[in-house]
Amino acid sequence: MTSEPLKSTGRQPELPPGSEVVLEQARRAGQVGVTTDDLALDGPDAAMLAERLVDLGLLRVQRAGHYTLTEQGQTMLTPGKEPGWFNRTVLGAGLTSALGDFCYETTTVILPGFLAVLGIPAAALGIIEGVADAVASFTKMVAGHVADRFGHRKALVLLGYGLTPAGQALIALALGWPLILLGRIASWFGKGLRGPLRDAIIVQAITPETRGRAFGFHRAMDTLGAIFGPLLGIWALGWAQGFDWPDPADAFRMVFWLTLIPGALAVLAFLTLVRDPERSPNPELRLVSSLTGLPARFRRYLGAVGLFGLGDFSHSLLILAATTLLTPGTGVVQAAQVAGLLYVLRNIVQLAASYPVGALADRIGAARVLVAGYALGALTAGLVAAAFVAGADSLWLLATIFATAGLYVAVQEALEATVTADLVSEDTLATSYGALGAVNGAAKLFSSSAVGLIWTLASPVLAFAVAGGLMVAGTLAMIRIRATPTT
Repeated sequence: MTSEPLKSTGRQPELPPGSEVVLEQARRAGQVGVTTDDLALDGPDAAMLAERLVDLGLLRVQRAGHYTLTEQGQTMLTPGKEPGWFNRTVLGAGLTSALGDFCYETTTVILPGFLAVLGIPAAALGIIEGVADAVASFTKMVAGHVADRFGHRKALVLLGYGLTPAGQALIALALGWPLILLGRIASWFGKGLRGPLRDAIIVQAITPETRGRAFGFHRAMDTLGAIFGPLLGIWALGWAQGFDWPDPADAFRMVFWLTLIPGALAVLAFLTLVRDPERSPNPELRLVSSLTGLPARFRRYLGAVGLFGLGDFSHSLLILAATTLLTPGTGVVQAAQVAGLLYVLRNIVQLAASYPVGALADRIGAARVLVAGYALGALTAGLVAAAFVAGADSLWLLATIFATAGLYVAVQEALEATVTADLVSEDTLATSYGALGAVNGAAKLFSSSAVGLIWTLASPVLAFAVAGGLMVAGTLAMIRIRATPTT
C-alpha cells in the first residue's frame, strides 16, 4: 500500500535521524536515483529510513531499491524558499523581463520599417525572425541541461540578458540584412540562454499551487515592457526624424542605440533582486538520457506544442500584414505607424490577460485553458487570411486581429511553462523547459520562414491559411493529450 504524501500544513514534519543525509544524497543522484547500498548511515537501517521518507512524500520509488527526490523533498532541502507567490524573486524576475522586453520590443516594432528603408523584402524578414527564434530555442535546450548538470543558473541568466543589448548594437550598425541577422541571433541567443533557467528559479521560489499566478504575473511584467518599448520606438522614431540625417535609416539607428539603456538596467535588476536556490550540481546527468527519460506524456505534449508552432509565425509578419493592408489608403509611413500602434494594442491585451489567465488555470487546469488559447491562435491566422481576401483596411477588423493575437499569446506564454512543470520532475525542470523551447524554436523557424516565402512567392492569403491549418492541427493534438490518462 502506498502512503499519501504529507499535505502542506505550514510546518515541516518531524524527520527521523539521518533523513537530511538521505535527502541530500538523493538530490545529488538526480534521475539516476540512490540505492540503500549508497546510503552511508551510522545508525538507522537504510532501507527502513528510505521507506519512511517515501511514506512522508519526500522520496519516491523509481524502481526496486532505487529512490529519487520528490518536489516536497526538494523543498525540505531549500528552507530559503520564499513565502507566498509574490516574493522578491518573482518580483525581480518580472522587473527584469519588463526591462528586457523594453529593450528588444522597441526593435521589433520598427524593424520592418528599417528593412523597408534598406530595401529588404518580406521573405528576408521571415527568415531573419525564424532563424533568430530557432537559435533562441535550441539554446534553451543546451542551457537547461547545463544548469541541471552543473548549477550556476544565475550567472548564465545574467549573461543572457547582457547579450540582448549587444545584439541591438549590431543592428544599429547594419547596412544590410547579414548584420541584422547576426544582431538578432546574438539577442535571441541571450534570450534562449536565460529563459529556462529563469523559469526554473521562479518555480523553486513558489509552491505548485500558485504556479499559474506567479507565471501569469511574470508574463504580465514581460508584456508591460512590450507595451512601452514599442511606444518608445514609435515616439523616438518620430523625434529622431526631426534631425537632418544624411541617410533616412539613421533615424532608426538612433532608436536602436537608445534601447541599450533598458538592456543594461535589466542585467542590474536581476543581479540585485533575484535569489537563486543554488541547486546542487548533478554531474551524472547526461543530455540524451535526460531527454529519453522524460515522461511519455510530456513527450506527446511536446509533439502537440510543435505541431501548433509550425503555424505560429512571428508577429513581425503580423505588423507587415497590417502595413500592407493599410498602405493603399494612407501611404507607407502612416501605415507603418498605425501598424506599430496595433502591435501595442496586442501587447496591452496580452498584459491585461496574463494574470487572469494564470488564475483561471490554477482553478480549472492549465491544459484546458491552453487548448482554448491555441484555438484563438488558429482564429488569428484565419482572420488575417480573410482580411487579405477581402482587401480589408478596416481598423476595427485589424484591431480585432491584433487583440485576438494578444489573448492567445498571453495563454501560450503563461501556460506552456505551467503545464511543463505539472508533467515533469523538478530535477529535470530546466532541461524540460529547454526541450520545450527547442521544439518551439524548430517549429518557428519553419513557420516564420514559410509564411514569408509563401507570401513572397505566392500570396499572403495562402501563407496565413497554411499557418492557420497547422494551428488547428496542433489544437486538436493538444485536446487528445488532455484526454489521455497520465502514464
